[in-house]
Amino acid sequence: MTDVVVPQRLRSGDRVAVVAPSGRVDAARLAVGVEHLKGWGIEVDVMPSVLAGDERLRYLAADDKARAADLRNAWLDPQYAAVFCARGGYGVQRMIEYVDFDELVAVPKWFVGFSDITALHEALNARGLVTLHGPMAAAVEQLAVEEGRERLRALLFEPETVTDLLHGARTVVGGVAEGRLRGGNLALLAASVGTPTYAPPAGVVVLEEVNEEAYQADRLLTQLLRAGWFDQVTGLVIGDFSNGGVGVDDTIRERLEPLGLPMVEGAAIGHEPLNLAVPLGLPVRLDATAGTLTPGALAGS
Repeated sequence: MTDVVVPQRLRSGDRVAVVAPSGRVDAARLAVGVEHLKGWGIEVDVMPSVLAGDERLRYLAADDKARAADLRNAWLDPQYAAVFCARGGYGVQRMIEYVDFDELVAVPKWFVGFSDITALHEALNARGLVTLHGPMAAAVEQLAVEEGRERLRALLFEPETVTDLLHGARTVVGGVAEGRLRGGNLALLAASVGTPTYAPPAGVVVLEEVNEEAYQADRLLTQLLRAGWFDQVTGLVIGDFSNGGVGVDDTIRERLEPLGLPMVEGAAIGHEPLNLAVPLGLPVRLDATAGTLTPGALAGS
């Protein structure tokens, strides 16, 4: 099994970079988010393509190669202690072929994002790097919530203070599970099946989603089930399935309860204002009966 690689903790005075691997970024929202990050005593640089736009495809932050180049340049620049994504949206799968993940993992640093960013987390976690699934630089509603903002800051600066990763989780199937925490956005996980970066998880999985009706969530989960994606999963943490409409929770239970794995639902992870950051790739212990998720030591910090 690949060794766990944990980046060094951040310290006051560190400099971080903001990249936009996915959708078009609103400058005003980003400016507000950057001020939240600066409140931690760090310097924040926005990479060149974040606000560039794509002339033909208006839903992208910039063209594929430019977004990939920003990610590489920020990551390999020794002045940056961490790389924050500006937002999700859509676009990572278009640029992922231009990313050399072995090159990035050789220079461990914190990487923060969620939603569409799941495609990058998957590839980095499969190579052993621990990353943070959590609020992004332009996610102003999430960064405005003190509890969520403080969780992200604590994992970056004082990881030893974070002893339970869950909030309000409800038991679906009791029991205890251990393993590395993996997962993220359900649609992105399903879309990776059969691609060169496809890496089925072994351990505890967190799932979140937004704007997927019950039948759509059913289709995505069924695809993963038929692909054997859950074969080495030991436990399940179901986060927010926002704006999913009637029946989404029942659909998730119907599809996943038969696996018999320790499982909780209602974790504050996803697209709601309270989005608690979690360290993907890190060994964890899920006590589904107690509704707790205990992180292993962030030894690299």
